[in-house]
Amino acid sequence: MALRSLEARALEIPYRVAFRPSPSERRSTRSLWVTARDGDGLRGDGEGCPREPVTGESIATALAFVMDHRAAWKAQVTGIESLREWLHVHRPQVDRNPAAWCAVELALLDLFGKRAGVPVETLVGSPPPQGRFRYSAVIGETSEGAFDAQLRQYLQAGFRAIKIRLSGDFGRDAVKVAALERAGVASRLVRADAHNLWRDPREAIGYLRKLEFPFAAIEEPLALRDFAGMREVSRALEARVILDESLVKCVDFEPIREDPNRWVANVRVSKMGGLLRALECVEAARAAGVAVIVGAHVGETSLLTRAGLALGAFARDVLLAQEGALGTHLLERDITEPSLAYGTGGELDAGALARQPGLGLAISGASHATRGE
Repeated sequence: MALRSLEARALEIPYRVAFRPSPSERRSTRSLWVTARDGDGLRGDGEGCPREPVTGESIATALAFVMDHRAAWKAQVTGIESLREWLHVHRPQVDRNPAAWCAVELALLDLFGKRAGVPVETLVGSPPPQGRFRYSAVIGETSEGAFDAQLRQYLQAGFRAIKIRLSGDFGRDAVKVAALERAGVASRLVRADAHNLWRDPREAIGYLRKLEFPFAAIEEPLALRDFAGMREVSRALEARVILDESLVKCVDFEPIREDPNRWVANVRVSKMGGLLRALECVEAARAAGVAVIVGAHVGETSLLTRAGLALGAFARDVLLAQEGALGTHLLERDITEPSLAYGTGGELDAGALARQPGLGLAISGASHATRGE
C-alpha cells in the first residue's frame, strides 16, 4: 500500500470554562493532528500532544519533524512491518520527537487497520478493548471554590479514585485535603500529583506528613529521575511513587527494578512516542513487577482516548488506574464521532469499538495552522 499524502496541522479546540484544568492553564488544546491517505481514498488520523516540559517538543518542532520525514514515510512505510522497522531504525529521532511520531504512527495504524478491515489491536497484537473501563477523577491546581465544585461533580457522578494536584502552598493544599475529608473520601483512593515540587526528600516528607492525609501514591515529588530521593519519600510515607515525567523510555525501568512494589508507571501514549512504544513500556513494567497507570495529557481528543483504550486493554493485569476520557466534559467540541467520554461512575464502555476497523472513529473536522502534503 502506497501513501498518497501525509498532512500535519496544529489543532486548537477551546476548553469549557467550567472545566479548565486551572486558571493559569491554556484555554484550548495544544495538539498535532496528522492525516494519512492512500491511493484508494482511505484515510487514517492520529494525534500527539507536544509538551515542552515533558517531551521537549513544541507544535513548531512537531510540525518540522513531520515535514522532514514525510517523503521517507511515503516511500518506505507500506504496512505494519515496515512501520515497526522504521521505528526501530529511527528510535533516536523518535526519542527526541515522541508526540510528533505518536500522531504519525496513529494515523498510519488507523489507515492500515481500515485497509485490512481490522481494529488496530489486531495489527499491534493487543487484546480488544472489551467491556467497561473505569477512569479516575483528576482535579488540577485551581481555586478553592472550583476545587469544591469539581470534587462534588465527580462524587455525584460516582467516581471512586481521585487524583489531585498539589501546589506547594500549604494553606491551599490543606484546604483541598479538608474538602476531601469533609466529603468522606478515603485517603487510599486519592493520589497526589506533586509535579516535581521539591528538591530535598526531607522537605517533601515533612510537607506531606504535615498535611496529615496518607495519600495512596505520590506522583513525581522530586526532581526528574531522582530515584534515590523518591525511594526515600516512598519509604518514609509508606506510599508508592508514580513516575511520569521521569519515565519516558523503557530503559527508565532499570533504576526501579530492585523494589518494584514502591513504584507505579504512568504510561501515556503520546509521551511514550506512540502506541507501539507504549505497549513496549507496559510489557517492561509487567516484567519488572511494576503497576501501571494509563495516563492522558490535558486536552486530548477522543482519538488519543481510543489509543489509551488499546493500551488499557493490554495492561489490564497490571493496571492500577486509567486517566482521561474527558471528551466534551473539557472540550467545547470533539473532533471524532463518537466522542469518547466517561459516564456515570467514571466508566466508558468500549462497546462496538473493538469490532471497528482502524481506530473506529469518524472525523468531523479540524482547525489547523499549518499543513503539508
